[in-house]
Amino acid sequence: MSTAIIIGARRPSFVVNHAALPEAFRISPRRIPNEYYPTPPEATRALLSVEQFEGSIWEPACGEGAIASVLIAAGHKVVSTDLVDYGFGIAGVDFLKETRPRARHIVTNPPYGSGLADAFITKSLGFAAETGGSVAMLLNLASLAHRTRTSWWRAHPPARLYAIDDVVCWPTHRYGPAPSHFTKHRYFWAVWIPNHQGPSAFWWLSSAEFRQRQSFPKNNNKRR
Repeated sequence: MSTAIIIGARRPSFVVNHAALPEAFRISPRRIPNEYYPTPPEATRALLSVEQFEGSIWEPACGEGAIASVLIAAGHKVVSTDLVDYGFGIAGVDFLKETRPRARHIVTNPPYGSGLADAFITKSLGFAAETGGSVAMLLNLASLAHRTRTSWWRAHPPARLYAIDDVVCWPTHRYGPAPSHFTKHRYFWAVWIPNHQGPSAFWWLSSAEFRQRQSFPKNNNKRR
């Protein structure tokens, strides 16, 4: 049975002093530069097992292509951009300063800290309103029960929420094993679709089912 997110009337604004963030930035001393926390492929494969995206997809924080590569392998046309040049996609594109959508849908793991994730979601929803597409964001589970975000979630309820277990978004190939405190982070996919009204549906995804998997299980139908 689905859980509910109540629709609210207020739409609080999130302001990011983006001009103060240079091309190579660090939100805090404990954070990796440029908020580079790549998404393991099993997380994106799990999303594709329950969601369908008809038409092109924009990955606006593509990094080295962690999400985009899985989407492309699944047969999707993907526009990949990033503020920083990681050797994948189109570099030097500041998503928060873009004025026109580059694809119908948006799928990404946005940068966190200083309101960046909030700004990415708000920007994405604005573009989706123009294209009639969906928005899928991989977010920290703690944000669902954060006192500063309750009103925002009520005003912007996703159509579906997917808690995904055992996902570690860490660039091991650059910095070695993830710190122990970081492995305790938990994530979920939030999916907004056009003209959604009412409560959000909730479901659970297991990352282990999609590690080293090249196809999607036939028994995991799209959730409504």
